[in-house]
Amino acid sequence: MITLHHLNNSRSQRILWMLEELEVPYQIERYQRDPHTMLAPEALRRVHPLGKSPVLTDDDLTLAESGAIIEYLQETYDAQGLLKPTDHFARQHYRYWLHYAEGSLMPLLLMKLIFSRLGKPPVPLLVRPVAGAIGKGMQKAWLDKQIAVHRDYLEKALQENPWFAGREFSAADIQMSFPLEALNSRSGLEGAPALADWLKRAQARPAYQRALAQGGPYELAGAQ
Repeated sequence: MITLHHLNNSRSQRILWMLEELEVPYQIERYQRDPHTMLAPEALRRVHPLGKSPVLTDDDLTLAESGAIIEYLQETYDAQGLLKPTDHFARQHYRYWLHYAEGSLMPLLLMKLIFSRLGKPPVPLLVRPVAGAIGKGMQKAWLDKQIAVHRDYLEKALQENPWFAGREFSAADIQMSFPLEALNSRSGLEGAPALADWLKRAQARPAYQRALAQGGPYELAGAQ
């Protein structure tokens, strides 16, 4: 039996989406972030040593990392191959976006989140003004420009095809959902109509909506 160890407002939301697209039976173990630190609870370390989410267990298998989990679910439970392209070139795009999501885009968005919080708790009160100024300066001087390059790159990709791997929806779109929702939340999609349209269509899918109902409150879903 598949069990998803699900942390609120986390990457595990897209694994719920993948499971709903596949329409396979699963159960959820729920975990809540610490409201002050926003970190995952220590209980997750009993499932996986890194204490991160998502973690998926399937009988004797314990698997972490969103991309690895998505590939495992597609290979194991997508008997009809609905979520992976059959065309050779589309499949290479599919593989690329599966890795790009966490390898290239999310590190920038994580830095954006960290720098934006330098002037806030739990940073000590006395250093918040200086830390906040440093954070804003780094964002303006370098980080926002890098994110803009990626936003333009993604916009061009979706002007050429409606979905990331080509003409058809695939698991690559599921993998890309979290960083694009984070991008929309932290930088916005103004001037990127193809990206905004992709997000609207992705979030309108019935399986996405079922995943929201299963996962509970998910702040990034409404950040449009």
